[in-house]
Amino acid sequence: MIHLYSFMMLSIFLIVLPGPDTAIVTKNTILVGKMGGLKTAFGVCCALFLHTAAAALGISAVIMQSALLFSILKYVGAVYLTYLGVKALYGVMKKGEAPGVETDIRGGGQHTACFKQGFLTDFLNPKVAAFFLTFLPQFVAPGSHSFVPFLMMGAAYTAMTAIWFLFYISFIHYISDFMKRPKTKKWIEGITGAVMIGFGIKLALEKVQR
Repeated sequence: MIHLYSFMMLSIFLIVLPGPDTAIVTKNTILVGKMGGLKTAFGVCCALFLHTAAAALGISAVIMQSALLFSILKYVGAVYLTYLGVKALYGVMKKGEAPGVETDIRGGGQHTACFKQGFLTDFLNPKVAAFFLTFLPQFVAPGSHSFVPFLMMGAAYTAMTAIWFLFYISFIHYISDFMKRPKTKKWIEGITGAVMIGFGIKLALEKVQR
């Protein structure tokens, strides 16, 4: 049995809270356009569903209990977030066109660059695995088998995330004339870069969950 109403209400609140996923979706929507944002969001949702499957199969529990596995995933994720942040700041400081996702896409990676950034930003974050491991069990009745309920709730959470990003990306695209002004674009990219570096440092300082 799943406490569906409580799960849905709390999930909506958590989904709209900004995090690394929101930052990378915002940046790619501004730099690449609506399709870039949608591809990034799709990558995020694919990673969320993999985290759901890992929680249902008990893989996340193994990672959370292993200091070595947690540390490896944590530092790889932290390095990747910091890399994206530094790359964004470098694009702001460099004269001419920024070498971020836009350059990658024009260089031939239009089908993978945004998706990869969205996927890896979420997949390499062990805090997401810990979140699913601690969040989902609260809405399953004691004594119930958790595999199917975990998959159902994870799928619902992923679907709600996709819907939220669809509205969010559409809004960013709607005000794109303002957002894509050179000065505004540089400010947003610079802020996003600093935020990504901050998230990377914060992730690196996370302690293994027990």
